[in-house]
Amino acid sequence: MPVLLPLEQGVNFRDLGGYRTKDGHQIKANKVIRAASLGNLSPKDVNFLAEYGLRHDVDFRSSEEQENAPDKVPTGATYHFAPVFPEDETKSTAKDQRAKQFFTDPQAGFNNMLRAYHDIVLADSAKKAYRHFFDVLLENSDEGRSVLFHCSAGKDRTGMGAVYLLTALGVDEATIRRDYLASNKYLAPWQAKQLAKRQLPKTGQEIYLTNLRALGSVNETYLETALHVMQREYGSLENYLHNELALTKSQVADLKKIYLDRV
Repeated sequence: MPVLLPLEQGVNFRDLGGYRTKDGHQIKANKVIRAASLGNLSPKDVNFLAEYGLRHDVDFRSSEEQENAPDKVPTGATYHFAPVFPEDETKSTAKDQRAKQFFTDPQAGFNNMLRAYHDIVLADSAKKAYRHFFDVLLENSDEGRSVLFHCSAGKDRTGMGAVYLLTALGVDEATIRRDYLASNKYLAPWQAKQLAKRQLPKTGQEIYLTNLRALGSVNETYLETALHVMQREYGSLENYLHNELALTKSQVADLKKIYLDRV
C-alpha cells in the first residue's frame, strides 16, 4: 500500500517510495509525492513537508482553482504551475455540481469523467503539463529532495501523472492500478465531511448524490478510457510517453537512476 503522509489538513498525500519494479528495483522514499490541494495545509503541515525534503511543487490545477486555494509551500520549494486543462474539466467544483444535468441525469457525472479522461490524453495543455512534470522530475537528482505533484483531490490529473511516472520507472500494471484506485480509500473520510456540510436538494437528491459519487471518486473505467484512447491514437501507453510527451530512452534511464534503488 502507499505511504500516507501524517498531515493535519492535507488529503491524499502519498509517498510513492517502496513500489517495486518488474526488474528488481524499488522507488526511493522521500523522492516523489502525489497529493490533493495544498491550499488548506496547516503551518505544522508546511513544516513537515519542509523537513521531508520538498523542493518542487507541480500544480496541475486550473487558474481558477489556483486562485481560489493558492498552494502553501515551504520556503525554498519551487512552485511550478502546469495546468492540465484551462479549466477544471473533472467538474469537481460546487458551481458545476449545481448544473441542471446533475439533478436530472444519473449518468451525467460518470459521463463527464469519461470526457475528462479522454481530454487528459488528447489535449495539448495536458501534454504540455505532463512534459513539464517530467522535466521537473529530471531536475530532482539530489538525494533526500522530493517532487510533489497534485491537483484538487489528487485523483484524476494527479492519478494520470502517477500512471505515467510509474510506467516509465517500470512498475507493473497491477501495482499502478492499485495506486490509482487507492484514492477512493484515502478520499472517503474527506468526501463524507464535505457531503455532510452540503445542503442537498429536495428534488433529484438521489440522482445528485449518484453524480457526486461519480465526480468524487476514481473508477477503473475512467482509467481504461484514457488507456483505450492512447491505444487507439498512439498504439500504446509507452508510445504516448515517448512520442507525445517526448520522453526519450535516455531520460527514462535518468529517471530510473534518480528514483530507483536496487532491491
